[in-house]
Amino acid sequence: MELDRDTLLKLYRTMTTIRHFEERGVPETGQRGMSSSVHSSVGQEAVPTGVCAHLSDEDYIGSTHRGHGHCIAKGVDPKRMMAELFGRTHGPNKGKGGSMHIADMSKGMLGTNGIVAGSVPLAVGAALTSKIRKLGRVAVAFFGDGGANQGVLHECMNLASVWKLPVIFCCENNGYAESTPVEYGLSVANVSDRAAAYDMPGFNVDGMDVLAVFEAAGEAVARARAGNGPALLEARTYRYYGHTVFDNPLTYRTKEEEDHWRARDPLLTFRNHMVAQGNEITAEELDGMDEEARLLMEEAVVFADASPLPEPHELYEDVYGDYPVEMMRRGANMPV
Repeated sequence: MELDRDTLLKLYRTMTTIRHFEERGVPETGQRGMSSSVHSSVGQEAVPTGVCAHLSDEDYIGSTHRGHGHCIAKGVDPKRMMAELFGRTHGPNKGKGGSMHIADMSKGMLGTNGIVAGSVPLAVGAALTSKIRKLGRVAVAFFGDGGANQGVLHECMNLASVWKLPVIFCCENNGYAESTPVEYGLSVANVSDRAAAYDMPGFNVDGMDVLAVFEAAGEAVARARAGNGPALLEARTYRYYGHTVFDNPLTYRTKEEEDHWRARDPLLTFRNHMVAQGNEITAEELDGMDEEARLLMEEAVVFADASPLPEPHELYEDVYGDYPVEMMRRGANMPV
């Protein structure tokens, strides 16, 4: 697969932005006394980057509890995301959502979600809307290997196949459902093996290689956009840190295993491949992108700290969404 220079640089810029957001933002929450669980996606940058590179703001994604990378790859402003992590009003959800409930409808970001596989039916519903209204949009439902065993996922895959919905089910298989090894909790060798049961194609790719993810996702997205129905994409990846900031992963995995996966770092793999290819992408150019991402996170922290905390009376605002009264009166005749 031949990619132009601009696309390659965009892929790296997205990955390094995710990496720097996680490395800077996640520790900052603890320093500010935030008690909520925050889940780092360091190590998994290639998956949302490779998938979302094929999506526009009009397309949809449903995310997970480990969803900062999904947000950034879909175009959500990292400064506003940092404010949301800090519980500040300038966040996308006015500081009320926090890490696990970041949403931005202007970017088709249906939300990170603290419920395992909880965003899957949201993405499938968005895909149904697109099909009925002939919008030409696709949806991606992200979930982890733990979410692969949730009943709602299987119901959604079945309906998506029956109705040939434009949705991609993307499993970020990072090897552990909290501390449970995937080999212990999975009845098949690969999550993607289950695609056959729902009459959809299954892709199994190296989730540490953004180019491999980009290629497989491109095929799945193009297929869905053409009206040929859903697909199941499994990306084998690895989270470098614990399940949350409170978790010590060495209680259930080894240092040798961590070193093995860190040696396959997605940013390092991309960098080594590009520089070795001699395609006019230099190490200095990638270094510059790394520095830009670092400076952006410095700005994001300052922006977030300058944003005010929500006022107590705001607790009761934004609880319900407005709904057109005339549509409610139509009942069963209401257009979808």
